Amino acid sequence: MPTQFLMPRLGESVDEATLTKWLKNKGETVKELEPLLEVNTDKVDTEIASPASGVVLDILVQEGASVNVGTLLAWIGQPGEAIPTAGGESPAQASPAREPAQATPIRTATPSSVSKSRDLGFISPVVARIAGEYGVDLQQVPGTGQAGRITKKDVLVFVERRDLIVESGDSRAASRELADTGQPPVAAASPAALPQDEVVLHTPVRRRIAEHMVSSKHTSPHVTTVMEVDLSRVAAHRQAAKDAFLQSGVNLTFTAYFASASVAALKAHPIVNSSWGEQGILLHRQINLGIATSLGEAGLIVPVIKNADSLSLLGLARLINDLAQRARSRRLAPDEVKGGTFTITNHGVSGSLFATPIINQPQCAILGVGAIQKRVVVVAGADGGDQIAVRPMAYVSLTFDHRILDGVVADSFLAKVVETLQNWK
Repeated sequence: MPTQFLMPRLGESVDEATLTKWLKNKGETVKELEPLLEVNTDKVDTEIASPASGVVLDILVQEGASVNVGTLLAWIGQPGEAIPTAGGESPAQASPAREPAQATPIRTATPSSVSKSRDLGFISPVVARIAGEYGVDLQQVPGTGQAGRITKKDVLVFVERRDLIVESGDSRAASRELADTGQPPVAAASPAALPQDEVVLHTPVRRRIAEHMVSSKHTSPHVTTVMEVDLSRVAAHRQAAKDAFLQSGVNLTFTAYFASASVAALKAHPIVNSSWGEQGILLHRQINLGIATSLGEAGLIVPVIKNADSLSLLGLARLINDLAQRARSRRLAPDEVKGGTFTITNHGVSGSLFATPIINQPQCAILGVGAIQKRVVVVAGADGGDQIAVRPMAYVSLTFDHRILDGVVADSFLAKVVETLQNWK
């Protein structure tokens, strides 16, 4: 009897994945627990092992497709073995397997502008959540997934197209155009290609970054406030402590200090550790810090330090080292990029002084750290007068969701970060 190869659950909150590469072709031999497929979930690449030994009898989902947990991806069996079919259908027509807890289709009320409803079939929790956030009637969204399934990308493109039409002043045309089209909506016209132009295909990571950034800008009204911080005490502490940290196998970076200062500010201003909800503001009791990590040209990923408020400077530095190293070597687990409540991005590593980062949804703020430079500044002397001094200075910014935070709270939070760093002991 052939064995089903199903999309497994790779993490507690991971419901969907993109197939990036089949490691075996149809007809090739595979051993049990041998890597068979590579998938991407929220910019994390993961290899999935074969559930049995045998031959790949058939591959039902091709590379580049997004699938839900429980989807039937392939069949593994002995050469010549017949593949079971569902109700007489061919294997390619068989419905994807679904987890019992998630198998109930979501149906929405049919608006007056739509003459008939359709069976939406399986709707993933991610799609349902995004549709709820944007007030999208899923009956109006054309599905481009397997068997017409509505994907996260379909909803985001629908929202972007709807907003573009509404901004043009014809809201009725928005509903009509989006409901009647049988093709996936296009957000903007494709650029005209010149003779020597080359198309660089989107990677799954780049697509997810694009979707997340567009979603964030559509969701939150972004405002940025900037302050300057004197890092003299932090630099002195780091110089004195870095050898001791190295003996513990930890590289003490400035990021650890900014993480610790952010924890202090989040404790002082819990509202910054929150998310917007239609019924009210959701205050997070856990402080889970996301640390944005560059993957070079491949993009950006944000591993998360869970319960950061329970960690010392050494503990924060150790986890920052570990997560950054495993992020760059593509060894993060899917759950390690989930559950963040506040994010820090150090854009200064490339020399940038100022930046206005995009909020990492569903969080309500992100701290940006600029390059540390020695600059001439005016400081208070021992006699109380002003003096000219050279100090290691940096600009720090807080980009925040203006639905949740106002300028006074945002400035108070950022001032707490600055105060903590400047008074480091």
